[in-house]
Amino acid sequence: MIENNSSVVLQSEKVGILHYINMIRKFYKSILALSVAVSITIGYVAAQDSTSTASAAPAGGGDVAKGEALYKNNCAQCHATSAEVVVGPGLAGIEERRDYAWLKKWINNPMGVIASGDKYANELYEKYNKTQMTAFAAFGDDEVKAVLAYIKSANVAPVVVAAVSGAVAAPAETGGGTFINVILVALLIIMGLVLVALLGILQLLNRLSGADAVAAGTSVSFGEKLQASFKNIAANKTVRSAIVWAFILLATKATFDGMYGIGVHQGYAPKQPIAFSHKLHAGEMKINCAYCHTGVYKGKQSGIPSANICMNCHNAIKRESPEIQKIYTAIETNKPIEWVRVHNLPDLAYFNHAQHTNVGGLECKNCHGEIEKMEVVQQRSSLTMGWCIDCHRKSEVNGKDNGYYAKLMEAHSAVSKGAMKVQDNGGLECAKCHY
Repeated sequence: MIENNSSVVLQSEKVGILHYINMIRKFYKSILALSVAVSITIGYVAAQDSTSTASAAPAGGGDVAKGEALYKNNCAQCHATSAEVVVGPGLAGIEERRDYAWLKKWINNPMGVIASGDKYANELYEKYNKTQMTAFAAFGDDEVKAVLAYIKSANVAPVVVAAVSGAVAAPAETGGGTFINVILVALLIIMGLVLVALLGILQLLNRLSGADAVAAGTSVSFGEKLQASFKNIAANKTVRSAIVWAFILLATKATFDGMYGIGVHQGYAPKQPIAFSHKLHAGEMKINCAYCHTGVYKGKQSGIPSANICMNCHNAIKRESPEIQKIYTAIETNKPIEWVRVHNLPDLAYFNHAQHTNVGGLECKNCHGEIEKMEVVQQRSSLTMGWCIDCHRKSEVNGKDNGYYAKLMEAHSAVSKGAMKVQDNGGLECAKCHY
């Protein structure tokens, strides 16, 4: 009779525990939905704040986004949006110093304004070593207003609370910031509720395991159960054999992976003697690769730029920069800048830049990755033989308006209807790269 009563009590407890666990499961689903909603709301509020700040245009209705693109492509080489002097004066507060009509004339034809005898223009010309500003005659009202709008937006100071005498002004808190604080507090409360729920589940599981032990008439600890399970696994021959073979296979794979990785420097990004940014020069300034790497379209090697190429611009731009001073030091001491080579093929492999860039029409990023986005250059591709062969199998020969391949393309068309690949031109022959 007592055993039956114990069984009934045990079953009742199990039903209660399962019911409670179902409640917890529903609670977690609600928490998950709430968390997703909160994340989306925070992202939306942050986007609204950043958009309202970034798109705030000054009086005049200039397009800030358009102005930013125009400024970075045409003005950033010589001017800063702040008061900092680069080659020419800083542009902060430019609309307060000169009116719009004067600024437009100056941007369209600076030397014409100087020649007209304008006092302010001539003072600028003398002050900045008679450096001639590039004329942007194609800039109309829309372009000029857009650039001015971007300059003004770049110098917008954060709104501050009125400061009392002797006190430091503090930034005013925006509505978006207050809302995010409320959301963070709500998330902390949710995390506390989750912790309480987890403690409840743990307590119920302990009660359930204790009830099972009482029903069986024994008392076995969790550690004893775990120890017995490990002993059973260790005594099983099949399991032991599987573990040994898994170890052998993993060790073999690791060995072959290591062997194949010898000489592969993918991801290599050494520190250079001068912190040169391709992202700034090739990306934002749009300087063509061939300006610095003079052999990239006409020689086997692309070439490393000499210091005099750097000085074509930096004899006037950012001369006081510590990094630029390293170039001056190299010239004065007659010592080359010791750039560290990043992409280094083995001596047994022949590679010709001109064959690929000039004749083949490939872009630099086909092999080097998006150099224009790299602050520090790194080797993006593996540059293994398999990688090169795979490219030769997939790449079509660039025969359009290319006299180099005219007769070869004609011969290929006579025997095949498909596009001519590099492999059809001997791209897989050993002697093409190893001789």
